[in-house]
Amino acid sequence: MSATGSARGALAATAVACGVSVAGIYYAQPLLPALAAAFGTSPAAAAVVVTAGQLGYTAGLLLVVPLGDGRDRRRLATALLLLAAPAAALAALAPALWVLAVAVVLLGLAGTAAQVLVALTATGAGPGRRGRAVGTVMGGLTAGILLARVVSGALAEAAGWRAVYAAAAVLLAGTALLVHRALPRPAPPPAAAAAPVRYRSLLAGALLLLLREPALRLRCAHGFLAFAAFSAFWTSCAFLLAAPPFGFGEAAIGLFGLAGLAGVVFAQPAGRLCDRGYARRASSGSTALMAVSFAVLALGRGSLVALAAGAVLLDLGLRGVQTANQQQIYARLPTAAHSRVTTAYMTCYFAGGATGSVLSADLYGHAGWSGVCLLGAALAGAPLVPRILKIITARSAGATTFRPTEPATRAAPAEPEEAP
Repeated sequence: MSATGSARGALAATAVACGVSVAGIYYAQPLLPALAAAFGTSPAAAAVVVTAGQLGYTAGLLLVVPLGDGRDRRRLATALLLLAAPAAALAALAPALWVLAVAVVLLGLAGTAAQVLVALTATGAGPGRRGRAVGTVMGGLTAGILLARVVSGALAEAAGWRAVYAAAAVLLAGTALLVHRALPRPAPPPAAAAAPVRYRSLLAGALLLLLREPALRLRCAHGFLAFAAFSAFWTSCAFLLAAPPFGFGEAAIGLFGLAGLAGVVFAQPAGRLCDRGYARRASSGSTALMAVSFAVLALGRGSLVALAAGAVLLDLGLRGVQTANQQQIYARLPTAAHSRVTTAYMTCYFAGGATGSVLSADLYGHAGWSGVCLLGAALAGAPLVPRILKIITARSAGATTFRPTEPATRAAPAEPEEAP
């Protein structure tokens, strides 16, 4: 995208569309008690709706997002948003819990329009602006995740849970129109590249890229660990806030999630650092920030201020890691493979989130909040270990100083791949 006002408007529209599309996965989280009451089931059974959204999103990452490397990404994102609108309407009218679960599976699958748009943004932005552009749309995606919980809870309290999905259907249809009109049409492919890529090849391409590209594997591992640490905190945070001395209800717990909005602000500065050739430094600094945040969070067992401060630091670090990772993998791999790169990276990223949630929930019951914080610090800080060992080895070998391999300035990032 160029630096014109039209391009900035298209980037803003893309950020909004990312947030709206992914929000459908998270509407159900604060609604579980209302859903259990409405369908006469237990809260645990109602939680299948949340799982359904995650399964649909994973399926979309694996089966739909790779299509962006063989199709017009703008049209693909519009089609997914148009699919999401009737899925949300079906959820609003669901006569049974299983119908609602099916509708939310479709919402999760269609929510991968966000990842199609991230790949579209990375491809359209020039090398000197890619980090900022990706940071902007990832900020929109983050805002959508956070605000979905807050808005869902408030609207359900005012008008019932069905109103949440009815409003989402209208919003998704409007967003599809926004994407169709605001995003520029892509340039036609060269004659040599005009032949469509077979779907089977696109699906296999993500795995092949992961096997062939060490840089992609490294960034996927880093993303896995970072999101695992993040999810470990947020999964057990609800248990902590519901217990003494806090004793929060569901609405207050949902509002606490607004602390994560700080990460939306940090995505832009992290992107600028990446564009100036400091992606590895941005990644290392953000990783260290995540690890340190768990020391602050450990104090939050009896202090809401410490808990909120730690949550802000954790989210700032995650957004920096995410922006640096994506800027690096998109810069290193060809634009024709950006959708498959997105599939590989985001699948590992969400697998890390699921792993962190499971480990945290189990550990909280055995070791309490201190155990969760130790787990989070270990996961977040693990990517720093190779770099720390390299510094120690260099000094032990008699090196007077340790100099990073990157020069002070660089027009385009071409950093040697080493952790983190």
